[in-house]
Amino acid sequence: MTDSLLERTEEPEDSAIDLKDPSLYINRELSWLDFNERVLELGEDERVPLLERLKFLAIYTSNLDEFFMVRVANVLEKIETRIDRRGPDGLSPTRLMEEIATIVRAHGGRQERQLSQVIKPELAKAGIRIVTCEESGASAQKLEKYFREHIFPVLTPLGIGPGRPFPYISNLSLSLLVHLHDPTDDAELYARVKVPKEVLPRFVEIEKDTFIPLEDLIAHHLDTLFPGMEVVSYNLFRVTRDADFEVSDETDDLLAAVEDELRRRRFGEVVRLEVGADIEAAMRERLIDWLDVAPNQVYDEVGMLDLTDLWQIVGIEDHSELRQSSWAPQTHPAFRQRADDASQVPDIFAAMRDGDVLVHYPYHSFSSSVERLVIQASEDPNVLAIKMTVYRTSDDSALVPALITAAENGKQAVCMVELKARFDERQNIRWSRELEEVGAHVVHGIPGLKTHAKTILVVRREHDEVRHYVMIGTGNFHAKNARLYEDFGLFTTNREIGQEVANLFNSLTGYAHPKRERRVLVAPDSMRGPLIELIERAAAARQAGQPARIQLKMNSLVDQRCIEALYRASQAGVEVDINVRGICCLRPGLPGISENINVTSIVGRFLEHSRVYAFQFGDEQAFYIGSADMMPRNLDTRVELLVPIDSEDQRAELQDTLDRCFADDSNAWTLGADGRWWRKSGGTRSVHNELMARTLAAAAPATLG
Repeated sequence: MTDSLLERTEEPEDSAIDLKDPSLYINRELSWLDFNERVLELGEDERVPLLERLKFLAIYTSNLDEFFMVRVANVLEKIETRIDRRGPDGLSPTRLMEEIATIVRAHGGRQERQLSQVIKPELAKAGIRIVTCEESGASAQKLEKYFREHIFPVLTPLGIGPGRPFPYISNLSLSLLVHLHDPTDDAELYARVKVPKEVLPRFVEIEKDTFIPLEDLIAHHLDTLFPGMEVVSYNLFRVTRDADFEVSDETDDLLAAVEDELRRRRFGEVVRLEVGADIEAAMRERLIDWLDVAPNQVYDEVGMLDLTDLWQIVGIEDHSELRQSSWAPQTHPAFRQRADDASQVPDIFAAMRDGDVLVHYPYHSFSSSVERLVIQASEDPNVLAIKMTVYRTSDDSALVPALITAAENGKQAVCMVELKARFDERQNIRWSRELEEVGAHVVHGIPGLKTHAKTILVVRREHDEVRHYVMIGTGNFHAKNARLYEDFGLFTTNREIGQEVANLFNSLTGYAHPKRERRVLVAPDSMRGPLIELIERAAAARQAGQPARIQLKMNSLVDQRCIEALYRASQAGVEVDINVRGICCLRPGLPGISENINVTSIVGRFLEHSRVYAFQFGDEQAFYIGSADMMPRNLDTRVELLVPIDSEDQRAELQDTLDRCFADDSNAWTLGADGRWWRKSGGTRSVHNELMARTLAAAAPATLG
């Protein structure tokens, strides 16, 4: 950030500020690293229960892995192909890669110190030990017996040398590189031993709540793997590969094409090599040569590699004092049983006919709302059709099995399965095949676009008419995530919305040019424009002396045209509050540009995932929820859906949620004009705790009654 921007004085009236100036924008990738640092900070927060802190360290690593597989791979490709394509911030790919590496190395040091110097000692005090073989106190005989019976049969040491080329190293696998000396031939040799954590626990529980890393047990018994050889040294290494891919939309069989690309993903270019910091210099150079990576792609790590496996420790039984209190999602009051017979299953259709229902996960139950809607529809003889989009779902979800039941019951079952949902492709392929086998209609959307909209349409015959029952959400229909991710879902029988959602499904399954609907906003054809129009209406109202306000809640704010519109609204005097979980490329607080914009981020117990767009212009208000962030990919290359919220009660609920988000000072950070995030102090308010309490209070009358 230049001093001239931070110290900008009043501009003359005829001096126009260039809103495309690169200094007005934060780099997307660096902003994402800021988000992951907030995750790391929760791992360092002494107010967070110990096992929850361990969980955040694991999440930090898994987040970073995906960042390298996709985003860093993209940056390296630009460098290799000499494509100097820059974002609004103007940072070159080469300079960006240097900054990424510097930040990642600094954060990695913090993560390691937190684990080794703080969390592991505190866990040991609580009776949970993560130790080496020597520190475990277990006898050599016990360790050797466990190794020979459980680990040795699974290992496959691979020699490296003449006639034995360096083996293929799979993505994110953990390996030991062993330097050997053959005393017979006086030869220096190398071998690779894969740590088989895909089939064995990463942490071996050698005694109750005493865990030894699998790689340490293997290293402790290398002489068993290489009899007659002298083990000179060994070290751990881990490879991250490019996992992004593109599938041509010209292909005749999209499913087969995605399967082919998934096979090729295993052989993506290496984008990162992690090694133990104490590795021999010669061994390090050999790895760089064998894997054909640049020296700046090598990350020397102190301590354990691959901390994603800390989830195993997080999930151990007992030790409730080291965790947050459990939360049980509540059935929304509108979907509770109102009949005298408590065993009777609630009629979700009747509840929806009584009025729109706004459900908020994970405070409300996913199973008694979304899953119940589809299950009831699959069994109802008056239901003619069920149509649903699937971007990500889970094995424990009842949705796809309910669609299978619907097809078997002779209903029109239509599922728009997005095969290119990154890292969920295999599961979506499996669901596609299972649905097709029972006669369901499975489609994969519009060529060139990913379908990211979250919607369910149930068509039901009632008397002499057909009624549409619609659910539109901000998150995926994923049962496991619905217990961890914060999202909204609208259940409605509004005729206009129902018809417009039906039009969307027709566009996805057939041939049609989507038109601009009257109520819902649909990307890519009619979302960015209407959103900018809403921002401009607020600016015009403020300039006319009327009340005006914009409040936005989303995962990421990247789109330059939307940011420019928000800058103009701020210049017009509109108060703009933005709650963004992850990336934010907008700079708030710049004099003459964004001094009326406030940006906060909440990272805590639940993953903030909902998208809420709220506008006030004069006496009017507009509220939308849906699947889209303000990002080019959402607005230009995905099918997205935003739905208006008309009910005053539901608008009030959304407003209350937004207000609590902006008031949070326990798990909230504020973005400064210099691009730095600062954690709020005080710690007296938590939006997650307050919304759990609000949900229980709303459920209490129904429970007591």
